[in-house]
Amino acid sequence: MKEYNPKKIEEKWQKKWEKENTFKAVDPPASGSKKPKYYILVEFPYPSGDGLHVGHPRSYVGLDILARKKRKEGFNVLFPMGWDSFGLPTENYAIKTGIHPVVATKENIEVFKDQEKKLGLSFDWDREINTTDPSYYKWTQWIFIQLFKKGLAYKAKMPINWCTSCKIGLANEEVVNDVCERCGSKVVEKEKEQWMLKITEYADRLLKDLDKVDYPERVKAGQKEWIGRSEGAEIEFKIQDSDNSVLVFTTRSETIFGCTYLVLSPGHPLAKDVNPKTRAINPVNNKKIPVFVADYVLTEYGTGAIMAVPGHDQRDLDFAKEHSLPVIEVVKKDVLVDSGNFTGMKSEKAREEIIEWLSKKGRAKKTINYKLRDWIFSRQRYWGEPIPMVNCKKCGWLPVPEKDLPVELPKIKDYKPGKEGESALAKAKSWIGVDCPKCGFRAKRETDVMPNWAGSNWYFLRYCDPNNKKKLADPKKLEYWMPVDWYNGGMEHTTLHLLYSRFIFKFLWDIGVIPKPIGSEPYKKRTSHGMILGEGGIKMSKSKGNVINPNKIVEEYGADVLRVYEMFMGPFEQTIPWDVKGLKGAQRFLKKVWRLKDRVGNEIGDGRDLEKTVHQTIKKVTEDIESLKFNTAISSLMVLVNEMEKQKEISMNYYSVLLILLNPFAPHTTEELWEELCDDGLCWNSEWPKYNPKLVKEEKVSLIIQVNGKVRDKIETDIGLSEVKTKKIALSSDKMIKYIKGNKIKNIIFVKDRLINFVI
Repeated sequence: MKEYNPKKIEEKWQKKWEKENTFKAVDPPASGSKKPKYYILVEFPYPSGDGLHVGHPRSYVGLDILARKKRKEGFNVLFPMGWDSFGLPTENYAIKTGIHPVVATKENIEVFKDQEKKLGLSFDWDREINTTDPSYYKWTQWIFIQLFKKGLAYKAKMPINWCTSCKIGLANEEVVNDVCERCGSKVVEKEKEQWMLKITEYADRLLKDLDKVDYPERVKAGQKEWIGRSEGAEIEFKIQDSDNSVLVFTTRSETIFGCTYLVLSPGHPLAKDVNPKTRAINPVNNKKIPVFVADYVLTEYGTGAIMAVPGHDQRDLDFAKEHSLPVIEVVKKDVLVDSGNFTGMKSEKAREEIIEWLSKKGRAKKTINYKLRDWIFSRQRYWGEPIPMVNCKKCGWLPVPEKDLPVELPKIKDYKPGKEGESALAKAKSWIGVDCPKCGFRAKRETDVMPNWAGSNWYFLRYCDPNNKKKLADPKKLEYWMPVDWYNGGMEHTTLHLLYSRFIFKFLWDIGVIPKPIGSEPYKKRTSHGMILGEGGIKMSKSKGNVINPNKIVEEYGADVLRVYEMFMGPFEQTIPWDVKGLKGAQRFLKKVWRLKDRVGNEIGDGRDLEKTVHQTIKKVTEDIESLKFNTAISSLMVLVNEMEKQKEISMNYYSVLLILLNPFAPHTTEELWEELCDDGLCWNSEWPKYNPKLVKEEKVSLIIQVNGKVRDKIETDIGLSEVKTKKIALSSDKMIKYIKGNKIKNIIFVKDRLINFVI
């Protein structure tokens, strides 16, 4: 009996797949193939110096299983991989070690790529991309220039989140509990000129088009919450003894009679003029109310000012109590009280009529507000895409001519930002000086760079045509491959990355880069996987010393064991702790499959029970892979293997079905067994089996018997019994006799093959 040697088997097949370019996706029209396309995408990783940990493979293996199944079903599958490699960690590493980010990035990518290949992932490596490659970020810069030309990229002085340690501006999403997400240092507000992208122009479309896509409801909810569309009104409160007035946005104008004070954000233009004597005039009753400045009102939301109604808002109530301010309740059980002529009116009607009344007086207008703000696109650091803009004293801001792209990062020794937060690029004097593209006089390059998000907003497009030097991608290839059929990634990226990439895609679609037939959404389907925690349910981290390197697992158990275990450990979308016992269970299962090869014979039939189990397994695995229920798919394969172990001899017909179904999960082991036992082809491109519907039907069902709605017995019956036969069988049960005896059956509730309830 040939020994099961995972290491030897896996090295053999990985070399063969690489040599033969087995998983190469074929572009149209050269292929001449009539296979339908299927584009499967996983989020490309940031190649840190730490390499992959066992959490990364969960997404990669899950979607690899889907890709392998789709190929067997006759699809031309695009399953690519690349590297999202610009960013602060590599820059900080360069500052600490003196190793240039280009060198560090190259080394990190080699480690990641080697780890991914050892997992047997069926990526098309011919399409590998790297966001730090000038041939890639040339097109990231090109997209920025198109945004600028269309008025969607602009420079503005504004308050930003400033990391006191990293010395850079941060987007809101990079600040957690007032500290920098990356380094944990305090974040303060600082005014600075920043490049901005007008994502707000797309707010409505980003919201409405969620109806076109297959995303989980929690993902759609996250997108909607971030965009934050609110229908309401802007109402003007005049400031007493002043020409100034304050505009407030409210969705509940019916509560305005309960407004007892105004609050301005610290960044509001009038905030500096507010003092204890400042009074505003409530436009509905001309009452004078105090004005405060408080940081619970955000500068970037609405107008940066609110009408405070402590009778109907908890935060306003807390503030009112703290400052001994009046609390007036003006809505009771959806009806207005103490609200002048509107008293007694229903809330919804009063909301409209108050706005209309104030509008006629020139003091209000209906408006739609969004929480979404224009996207801060500048970063004051080195390791990012240079923003391809030139500032001329005579001509202003101009884009670098497209023929001069890419604007490459200069090689510098000091990567630290300046004391005032200027980018390290500001020190590269010879790089900064450039002729103005318009007038020819000396001008200066922009020294800020793009954020981490820039290269990941469109990477899925470049996979369609990664080596094109003349265009972002060939429209014919885009029209063939796009949209992405299935995109999986972390739940933490289902709000901002998803929003930003949808915005950039829509923009490129609007300007004709994306062919119109594709539609304006990049991803048909989006799913997310749960995190893998360390043993004991603790999050993996270097500081805790509980990070598990997949190389170590592959070395000891083999890649197939790791793949099977990670898919079997629990529901794909749930957070699950690592457990070595489960790893050993997966190893035992694959050894069972290996040993079964010695029972394979030439017999056609294996008995009715095994035939039925085979077809039930085909159905179960087929459906479970499509719904990412990998754990239950493996469970059904285990049931099949146990049934096969009961047989003295197994037909090659049934054993080959087992190998095909298991192949996406354990590709190396099954390929080796296929080569040894089967006469034709390879397991990876064998046709996916189909089940016989007649053989997957259950012949017996578990029938629940109730009396007055309470379960009194469960019995096994033949499938499809009528109510009359079911009643007869149920009433003959020993348990039922004592409950029914002496009682009159008033009614029977019958659910075929599931339940019969006797009402007595």
